[in-house]
Amino acid sequence: MTTVYAHADGPLGEMLLVGQVAEGGRTVLASLSLPGQKGAVAVRDGWVRDPAAFEEIGGQLAEYFAGRRDRFDIPYAPGGTEFQRRVWAVLEEIPYGTTVSYGEIARRVGSSGAGVRAVGTAIGRNPLLVVRPCHRVIGADGSLRGYAAGLDRKERLLGLEGALV
Repeated sequence: MTTVYAHADGPLGEMLLVGQVAEGGRTVLASLSLPGQKGAVAVRDGWVRDPAAFEEIGGQLAEYFAGRRDRFDIPYAPGGTEFQRRVWAVLEEIPYGTTVSYGEIARRVGSSGAGVRAVGTAIGRNPLLVVRPCHRVIGADGSLRGYAAGLDRKERLLGLEGALV
């Protein structure tokens, strides 16, 4: 499979989109990174710059940032451990404009108690910022905690969604 990438402007900074071209030519998103993000992906040798491959994805992101989209319809590349995939699946179920605690995510994946830390680690390794809404996960006391791209960006995303009180 060919790995393709493009940069897209957005209110959080220039996003790096990385994907795989699947059969039929549709791009499957493997990563969405922001500048300064902890663990951000960097362009590698052999990747092909192909902005056209991300037109559909870029359009959905533009609609989201304009407040006209509350859910993404983007095919994702498989990745992560089985536990991470379970946690990420729960993230995708969090409705737009709402938040849940790390403890609630842990409960939903059957990993409460000490498992909250493992859930936080899995959320921190989410390669699809914005589109897989890890920004909707907050501390049990309602405080903003952890976001690979910075708490200021987490706050902006939650503000865009009307989830901040």
